[in-house]
Amino acid sequence: MKMYIELYASLMKLLPPGKERFRREIKVDKGTTVQDVIDRFNIPMEQAHIVLVNGKFVCDEREKHTLEEGDVLSIWPPVAGG
Repeated sequence: MKMYIELYASLMKLLPPGKERFRREIKVDKGTTVQDVIDRFNIPMEQAHIVLVNGKFVCDEREKHTLEEGDVLSIWPPVAGG
C-alpha cells in the first residue's frame, strides 16, 4: 500500500532521492507499524523525537500503531530554539 514519510531537519538526509524536499511516497505492506518504517529508514530511536501520523502524536505507540493506505508519517529530531 502507498503512504508518505516526512523527515525534517537533520533527518532529511535519510530520505531517498526525490523531487520534494522532505516528503517521499513509499510502499509498505499491510500491517506495517510506525516502528517498522522508522527501522526501514535507519532512524536512531533518540532521533525520532516527535512522531505524528496524519498530524496526531503517536510517540508512545510506535510499535502498536498500524499504518493505513495514504497515511502521512512525520518525524522530527530533537530541536532547540532560543
